[in-house]
Amino acid sequence: MNNNTEDIQSKENLESNISHKNNRKAQLSQNQVPSGFLGLGENTELYFAILSGVFWMLGVVFYFSISAPQNISTILYITGAFFGGIFTFQTAGKALLQGEFAIDFLMLFAAVGAAILEKWGEASLLLFLFSLGHALEHHAMNRAKKSISALYNLTPPLALIQRKGELIEIHIDELEVGNIIVVKPNSNIAADGVVIKGSSAVDQANITGESLPIAKHPNENWQNENDISKLLPEHRVFAGTINGSGALEVKVLKKAQDSTLARLIKLVKEAEEQKSPTQHLTDKFEKYYVPSVLVVVVLLMFAFLVLDEAFQDSFYRAMSVLIAASPCALAISTPSAVLAGIARAARQGVLIKGGRPLEDLGEIRAIAFDKTGTLTEGRPILTHAIPFGKITKSHLLKVAVSVEALSDHPLAAAIVIGGKKELGDTPIPKAENLKSLTARGIKAYWEGSVVHIGNRRLFEELTGADVPEIIDSKMQELEEEGHTSMIIHQDNEYLGIIAAMDIARPEAAATLDALKKMGIKRMVMLTGDNQKVAVAIAKSIGITDPLGSLFPEDKVNVIDQLKQELGNVAMVGDGVNDAPAMARSTVGIAMGAAGSDVALETADIALMADRLDNLPFAIGLSRKAKQIIKQNLIISLGMVVLLVPLTITGTIAIGPAVVGHEGSTLLVVLNALRLLKYKI
Repeated sequence: MNNNTEDIQSKENLESNISHKNNRKAQLSQNQVPSGFLGLGENTELYFAILSGVFWMLGVVFYFSISAPQNISTILYITGAFFGGIFTFQTAGKALLQGEFAIDFLMLFAAVGAAILEKWGEASLLLFLFSLGHALEHHAMNRAKKSISALYNLTPPLALIQRKGELIEIHIDELEVGNIIVVKPNSNIAADGVVIKGSSAVDQANITGESLPIAKHPNENWQNENDISKLLPEHRVFAGTINGSGALEVKVLKKAQDSTLARLIKLVKEAEEQKSPTQHLTDKFEKYYVPSVLVVVVLLMFAFLVLDEAFQDSFYRAMSVLIAASPCALAISTPSAVLAGIARAARQGVLIKGGRPLEDLGEIRAIAFDKTGTLTEGRPILTHAIPFGKITKSHLLKVAVSVEALSDHPLAAAIVIGGKKELGDTPIPKAENLKSLTARGIKAYWEGSVVHIGNRRLFEELTGADVPEIIDSKMQELEEEGHTSMIIHQDNEYLGIIAAMDIARPEAAATLDALKKMGIKRMVMLTGDNQKVAVAIAKSIGITDPLGSLFPEDKVNVIDQLKQELGNVAMVGDGVNDAPAMARSTVGIAMGAAGSDVALETADIALMADRLDNLPFAIGLSRKAKQIIKQNLIISLGMVVLLVPLTITGTIAIGPAVVGHEGSTLLVVLNALRLLKYKI
């Protein structure tokens, strides 16, 4: 461990002081801005509702008390109505100032009507149950919101940075790209960056949803600061994740406002504000429904002109109908389910950008997948090293590794990494004077000899003859299986073949099998690679339609064709090269979005971790959310259909109407919150 890291462990007092300061600042921040009405906290409405209920109960007790004066119960009812009506009046007033008739206005109007008739007990009961229902509704909804709002508290406000060999404490907003921050054991990481010293396991569940900590170790040689997404997971860390038992030094790659967590919070807030198709439908319905209810109520108030009854009876019936017909449960049925669904998905590392994709995902009939980085690992690995004649595999690998180490081609990196792993501690002489041979291969000098590595065309040009049959047939066999194969030639001798391949993700086959069981009819793979590679990968994982040699516009055409044939189609890709196809699909899904800003922006749904197996979970959650939304609509509309005729005919009065009305509101919220416990 380096000297600076040892400084961390030797400065426990400094760290303790910093921790104390952080806690103190958090406390001061909380004390400066009191929340809730009169500074009583976020549960103020619930406290007032309970007070309202207490006074209503006392009113009932005194009303039936023989010795108590009658006006005592009236005063208690009025007091109960006051506490129950404060928040209702506040909400209704704000809506009226904006030219809208809120549901709270209907309830307040009904309570005032009951009071005019001197039905103080009914007025108090109405406002008590309505305020209690609203308070419990808000409390339940906050449970869903807190699953998301907890993201705000993940990043520590302060960070330790190295300056001139010393540790200095600064606010995270002052961090600049290139700063070196020190992350002590078991603390939250303050910025997105690359590990340059130290090793530790980091809990990334808050960002990616991964259940197990990810081992991190240094990458001191990484220089490409303009392409953070190419960092391997074992080297990259995110702001807001939790360090394990080892101290780390991290080079900052993004400012605080640009971190993955900051962008995630922004997108989640936007998702909360977006309405689903069902919500738009219910909003449109309420726009015309509420004024219609008011018209019917006014007409019922004058029923005494037609019926043989007193105005007081008509007015009381009208108030009962007003309560029964108010669409409180309908108004909350969809947004409660959408919010709970988004919150549950976020805990799993799935970002759903609003109600529309949450509902649409469950209706898809086909899924199109990009190949590279989605169904496959996204980077090739060395799969074969086949020597010919008397050449040993060790010699073949030493030549390949030494020459390819001079190249910057992705396949070269795969050969070097895989070859060194197989060679172990075997010394490898260095090659020199690398020359790239366009569309054919490479040439270099190794231990006084000339080495060529490339395709058939290169060696046909060099020798003036066809490649030996034994080499050609073996290359064909490898290429049929999807491998990219290359011939290695030293001076006048064929040494052998090396092959590399971007292999399928370990979880790909199981994920596609799960999707098939969920009723997904078509699973299409779209790739720019040749058809042979596409077919080889498809066979190994269960893809139904492998389509190769596609340009971006071809992928868009495939999506259009699938939509015509099957209806709703999802496109899963990396959010960059596949953006046109993702935009054209019903639902665009980005893989590994935690590593790509573009993926976060382009997709409707983002799988934050590089985990394909979260896709069946997301589809299952969508279907469950859709089911719960339908249940809530049936409950809310069913209660209105039941209560309205009963109140019009006078079968039930205000009290039972209030109980049924508020009971249905609470029921739909509690039903929606079942999504927070969803498991596939």
